[in-house]
Amino acid sequence: MTLFGKRPETLVRQRSPFNVGPPPASMRAAFVTPNDLFFVRNHGDVPAVDPDSFRLRIGGAVERPLELSLAELARFPPRELAATIQCAGNRRQELVTLREIPHELPWGCEAISNARWSGVALADVLAAAGPTAAARHVALTGLDETERHGRRFRFGGSIPLEKALAPEVLLATAMNGQPLPPVHGHPLRLVVPGWIGARSVKWLAEIALQGEPSDNYFQRVAYRLFPSRIGPENVDWEAGAMLGELPVNSILTTPEEGARLPAGATLLEGIAIAGGGRAVERVEISTDGGESWRTALLEPAPERWTWRFFRLAVELEPGERELVVRAWDSAAQSQPRDLAQVWNFKGYMNNAWHRVRVRVG
Repeated sequence: MTLFGKRPETLVRQRSPFNVGPPPASMRAAFVTPNDLFFVRNHGDVPAVDPDSFRLRIGGAVERPLELSLAELARFPPRELAATIQCAGNRRQELVTLREIPHELPWGCEAISNARWSGVALADVLAAAGPTAAARHVALTGLDETERHGRRFRFGGSIPLEKALAPEVLLATAMNGQPLPPVHGHPLRLVVPGWIGARSVKWLAEIALQGEPSDNYFQRVAYRLFPSRIGPENVDWEAGAMLGELPVNSILTTPEEGARLPAGATLLEGIAIAGGGRAVERVEISTDGGESWRTALLEPAPERWTWRFFRLAVELEPGERELVVRAWDSAAQSQPRDLAQVWNFKGYMNNAWHRVRVRVG
């Protein structure tokens, strides 16, 4: 086992803070990712939290500020759902092949996993607090600390009140039928399906309703999207788009980059997701670098907020092959063809066609 009970085969991108993900083939091994394979994105050390003394504080633009123990939270109606979480930096490694992206984790395609979450609806807890007319955003602060530019502070972010009141947004205390592991936010985390993983704040301790988005560094500065012409030397942090909903994306998990395959029948497999409340509608695969396409078989999605598995049996002739996958969602949105179309100096939101080069024969 690696640190925090993760399996030895997990890909360790950073040990401190701890950031790991499953190898691509393992991602596709089970629809629900086991806790010991689920990817981890941390910006600071894992805090030690005493569940007995833990309190969740809800304040700001509310009629009734609340301070809730875990036992008091458990009195709200229980909720459970399966949801896929993906880091905004997933597939950053591909963007690095075009231009350098310094000071960011070089994620491959492993910063995504799917779990069954249990807890209570954030909407129910907010209703008990009574949002006032001034509330437009829900600011979230965890207990994990990090340091940026000589300043130490807790990780945080925010989501619009409209999303916070959606029934799928959970205050989760359990993951795949077990109490949240420490590395995944024990004793309490938020789960925001369809949005970047950074908004699913772990070790959640404070909720503030307010008129504007959170002023936390990871909302105001870090997780923003900029045009390709912008770099650290000329960035205006206020001009970037705050990241929220994920775009449609698809990933080939089998075979992996650089694989040597026998000629003949080969099964291509992968995963696809759609952001917001949209659904994956179609996945296509090319075995000739995008010149021709075949529609893959989409496996059923048992729940709305999860990834979908796909597969396609093909015949591969000897030689160098570039396998390519692209997906469409229920809003008829698809993936851009080239990495250059999505490159940005933070390496976020790469949903260009996923390309895997293999040698056959």
